[in-house]
Amino acid sequence: MECNDQHVSVNLKRKSPENGERVLFNTFSLDDLNEDLFERILSWLPTSTFFRLNSVCKRWKSVAASASFKLACSHIPSRDPWFLMVAPNLNQSVILDSAESTWKRLNHPPLLQEESNQDCVPVAASGGLICYRKSSGNFIVTNPVTGSCRKLPPLQFASQNQPLNAIVMSTSSKDQLSFKIVLVFGELPNLLFKVYNSGSNCWEGETALRRKTEDNSIEYDSTDDNVVYFLSKAGFVVASNMQRSPSKQFSSVITNKDGQEIVYFLSSSGNVVACNLTCKCFFEYPRLLPVFSEYSIDVVECNGEMLVVLLSEFLEIATLRVWKYDEASRGWHQIAAMPAANSHEWYGKKADINCVGAGNQIFICLNSPELCTYVVCDLETNKWVEFPKCCINGEVIDFMSALSFEPRIEASV
Repeated sequence: MECNDQHVSVNLKRKSPENGERVLFNTFSLDDLNEDLFERILSWLPTSTFFRLNSVCKRWKSVAASASFKLACSHIPSRDPWFLMVAPNLNQSVILDSAESTWKRLNHPPLLQEESNQDCVPVAASGGLICYRKSSGNFIVTNPVTGSCRKLPPLQFASQNQPLNAIVMSTSSKDQLSFKIVLVFGELPNLLFKVYNSGSNCWEGETALRRKTEDNSIEYDSTDDNVVYFLSKAGFVVASNMQRSPSKQFSSVITNKDGQEIVYFLSSSGNVVACNLTCKCFFEYPRLLPVFSEYSIDVVECNGEMLVVLLSEFLEIATLRVWKYDEASRGWHQIAAMPAANSHEWYGKKADINCVGAGNQIFICLNSPELCTYVVCDLETNKWVEFPKCCINGEVIDFMSALSFEPRIEASV
């Protein structure tokens, strides 16, 4: 159905200098704007309006498919994050729009609907793109907003039997036209990494990582006097079986600080391991809990910093806290904590947390056999907000985890 946007206009009132009582009306239509300015204005609208451009009028429909409009969108510094929710046997993309606090449903891209790709699990995200991994170990990258997809070349490396520890993704922040995927695999201390570059559309060779042994980077173990435990910091500690949802078994993040790319992942024992891709070395951070403690832990990236989220129990109290490692004091420092009245609900529930960072926010999925909750923590205000349940066809869907991405129509695969 066609709509004539000539009716969209703005009235401006101003007083005439000759007669202060007289009011003049200036009216202009969006049709009076040239195409470049018109596209720049529309590019600032929320991405959710992209799905409605086709139904407004012919001119707006043509803008939606315009290459210059996508270029205008790429100049928008940032978008409010969307969270791609993950649940078993979910044949559609369920999105939580953080700006509108609403649930959205997107159709799976056609490539992911093919029978051979129905075992794909989302494992990483960056910019406006999501990376899926097949059970065969191969990858598909997609823009969930536009539905565009790319199959990556098959992985070919000598150490295929090595365990995969981390899968991270990074995109070019300038144009959203290029991306890379980094895999870290191997058994500590024999770690390697492999990089895929979208520009060359190929996987680079394997690169070995050495253990960092400088004086200011000592490896910690459970008997080291420098180990920082919860009790020495804030008093309350978590306890829960460490488990990972299928999409978070490679729980890992990447940061770029001072020109150095660092991948962080959780070892099988719950240690945070930092792999410096630039210097080709790795480092294990001191433990937050003793070796034999049970807990639920996850790593996130917020504003270029690696943070750790821990759910713990001690003396019949459950706490959910966010920690940051301070290089100067070489210890963990608490930067946020869920109010005790909220976190105590999880005492004794054997819950698992799966977290993802987005700017100053951390989105947390708390799962147990009895409860399922989605919470966002604002690190600047220490405000914790719980989101409502998601209902599809009258049925409540419980999600295990989420991936954060910016809804960008210009993001290219």
